[in-house]
Formats: sequence, C-alpha cells, structure tokens
Amino acid sequence: MEKILVRGGHPLCGCVEVSGSKNAALPIIYACVLVRDKCIIENVPCVSDVRHSFDILRGIGARIRNLTKTTVEIDCTDVECGISEYSLVRQLRGSYYLLGAEFGRFGRSRVAYPGGCDFGVRPIDQHIKGFEALGGTVVTDGGYVEITSPTGRARGANIYFDVSTVGATLNVMIAAATCEGMTVIENAAREPHIVDCANFLNSCGARISGAGSNVIKIKGVDQLHGTNYAIIPDMIEAGSYMVAAAATHGSVRVTNVIPKHLESIAAKLEEAGVVIDEYDDAVHVSVPGELRHTNVKTLPYPGFPTDMHPQMCALLCCAKGTSFINESIFDNRFRYVEELKRMGAKIKVDGRIVSIEGGTPLSAAPLMAVDLRGGIAVVIAALTCEGVSEITGVNLIERGYDDAVGKLRGLGADVKKVLLPDPDVKKANA
Repeated sequence: MEKILVRGGHPLCGCVEVSGSKNAALPIIYACVLVRDKCIIENVPCVSDVRHSFDILRGIGARIRNLTKTTVEIDCTDVECGISEYSLVRQLRGSYYLLGAEFGRFGRSRVAYPGGCDFGVRPIDQHIKGFEALGGTVVTDGGYVEITSPTGRARGANIYFDVSTVGATLNVMIAAATCEGMTVIENAAREPHIVDCANFLNSCGARISGAGSNVIKIKGVDQLHGTNYAIIPDMIEAGSYMVAAAATHGSVRVTNVIPKHLESIAAKLEEAGVVIDEYDDAVHVSVPGELRHTNVKTLPYPGFPTDMHPQMCALLCCAKGTSFINESIFDNRFRYVEELKRMGAKIKVDGRIVSIEGGTPLSAAPLMAVDLRGGIAVVIAALTCEGVSEITGVNLIERGYDDAVGKLRGLGADVKKVLLPDPDVKKANA
C-alpha cells in the first residue's frame, strides 16, 4: 500500500504547470467510440481514471497508442458494442459516457452501472431521460444499464433536464452527435469541459452549437472523421495548487491555465486575503498578510465548483474567524471533515452546511484520503502544519491529479510517496 508523507510548515514557492483536464478528457476519450477512424488527443492527463478508460476501450476493440507522455492515438474503427468489462467500468463514474457513445454509434448499448467517489445519491435518471427521448428503451438490471432502439439508431428530440447536470448533458450530446435529426438540450450544464467535448466532436465533423450556454443544439450527422485535438487545462487542479499556495502563505505561479475558468475560485481566494495576478495563460498567487474568513456556496459553472469545496475548507481552517461552506450540489460531500478534525480543525457539519472556526494551527496526524478532492484537501492541510503527516488512500488522489507529489516537490514541499510505513514518522511526531 502506498502512502504520502508530508512534512509541513514550509511555504510553497515557484512555478507549477497544470495538466489537461480529467473532466474533459473522459468524455472526449469515450466520444472517440463514435469515430470510425484515428483520433490523436493531446494534453491528456496521466491519471488513473484516464488509464482505466483506455483499458475499457481496449477491451471493446479500440487500438490505443501512446505517442508521447501526454499524446495518445485512439483508433475505434473496430470497436464492439456491449462487451465492456464490468469490473473496469465500476472503477470510475466517467465510464457512463460509454453509454452515450455506444448508443450514438450502434443504436444500442450495454454498460455496467458506473462507480466513482461516494457523495451520497448520484442518480443517472437524467441520463436515462435523455436516452429515452432519443428513442431508446432503457432497462437497469443486474448491475447493468441497457439501451435498445427499435430503429437501430438514436433520433433527435427536444430534451429539458430537470436539473443542471454535467454528466447527462455530455452523455446526451455525445449520443446525439450521430443521431437522426436535430436535438435540442435545454437547461444544459455550462461547464468548460462541455464546451471542450463539443469542440472535439465538431472537429470530427459534428454540428453542435450553443455549448457553454443553457441551450445546446445538435444536428445529427451520418458519421464522424478522425482529428487532432488538445484537451483544455484542468481548472480544478489549477485551483487546488492556488489554494495550496495560499494555505502555506507561499508565492506560486500556476501555468497552462485559462484564467477565465478560474474566476469564481480566484474571487473567493481574494475575499480571503489572497492576491491573484492574472496573465494570458497563468496566474500568480501570494498572501501579503493574514488569511480572512469568508463564506462559500457551491454552484454550477460559472459559480464556485463543488470539486473545490474540500480544498477551500482546508484553507479556511487557516483563516481567522468563522467561515461557512454551503454545498448545494451533493448531499454527502463532508466525509473528509473527520480527517481535518484529526488535525485539530474546529469544524461542524449541519446538513449541507459546514462551519469552520479557523485560525488555530493544525497538527500533523495519520490521515486518509476518503475521495479524490477530499484527498488533496488533507494534503493541503498537512502542508500547513509542523511535523509529519502520513496519508493513505493515495490511489484516490491519483484518480485526478497528475504527479501531485512531484509537482509539490517542485514547489519546495517536503513530500514523498512510500510503499511501507516510514519509521521517521513516529520519531518526528514524538
């Protein structure tokens, strides 16, 4: 079992380059199933969710070749429908994009129910609603989701989502790219990775307009062709390093970013006393004085992202005064709180609202990553305090962070990954 050891108390300083967006890479990778040709995808993040997705596609007949560390050739000319491996699909939530991709190409699909982090109830009812509107009959049985169409092809439709949902917006958009007729998605989610997936599909010959707004129109085409495409930078990874720099009172330049995507994160950091300097493709983070308390409410894009909620909580533990975070997206995203409390954080959870009484220094402790974003949050907290913290659950962090340990070391952090317990930990904390 791997562990991360963090000897905190040092400000992060220097420059860190952000990798490609995991949340954009996954739908784009599965959307390649629609293409009977080769697609070359650049700026692919080296994270386990992406590696598992490649394994899933290989299992259905895709040929995947690494051209460089971050550039991959995906050839889905000969993929088969309905044969994806149950155990692989269950390892990540983003595997549900295979449903839309198979339905769009073959007019049918059979994929295991997805896995991923446990944030309470995360239904796929809006996905099913969309697939049924596109002419599919959907059956969920025995751990699988199966879609069939009497005509053998998805057909265009007008779809109104009951809630703004990123996954369903992407899944229906992928399925509709090669369907018969026009599809209109209303109350569509607006996140940057939806725009990125639409741009990828359009570069393959799709006819999608309106991505990034709450109404997306897709005019189905008969087939798509191969393309070369570069994935956008990861706004959540960027935000995580911005928070880490602020929490440690460091000075960090975060590069390979789209500053507009970071506006809601930067605004809350500035409220907390952080100085953000913006450049064309970079931001610089510094803290000239004390961190201040602030209030956060997670919202769909362009609001403050739910995927930045745990990291922001770790930061606010270091800010004087009482802060509140209102989690409006997921009903159970507070499992990481118990780990921060092990370090002495004064946090209370009431329903979907967490209150943080900050300003008391945290203490090093044995910690666990309970999910992807909660995992990086405890790493950030560990960076702020004296002593050595030992963090297990490294595999969860590596689902979405490309070489987090290496990048933090590049900023001067005393952090390393080990296979066995380090005897220096007990001595350092004695």
